[in-house]
Amino acid sequence: MFLPMDEKQFKFWKLRRDGLPNINIARSFNISRQAVSRALIGMNKRIENTLLDMAQANQIEMESINVEWGILFGHSIPFDANAIIFVSAKHGVQVWYEHEGDCGTCNRYAQCMELLWDFADEMDIRLEKSNDPTILAEELFAKLRELI
Repeated sequence: MFLPMDEKQFKFWKLRRDGLPNINIARSFNISRQAVSRALIGMNKRIENTLLDMAQANQIEMESINVEWGILFGHSIPFDANAIIFVSAKHGVQVWYEHEGDCGTCNRYAQCMELLWDFADEMDIRLEKSNDPTILAEELFAKLRELI
């Protein structure tokens, strides 16, 4: 399912995830609080459907979901590994599998590092410096589990 990241509904959702109350979102867009609430209800449903559709498509059994944060924790049946599906304002919907990779030889090393640091910034989570995406991912997702 497509998430309209350039639409107002998504912007409202992102602002709420960042901690801005509905009334402040309404004021910044010069609309009613009720209009923001209705938009967020609609976006929550779209986020939920997207996360659940991605879980189904990737054969991930859901363990927990937090629609307001755009995060689904689960377990991959085919890979027998923990998995997380998350909505990043910068990178879109992403699936990450818990794994021990040989990150130093992987051609996606830079993309993984960028994705993890960007998502940690979006979620306002501070991580220890590491050159290993596997270690960063473990720390990030453990901290997310604590928050949810």
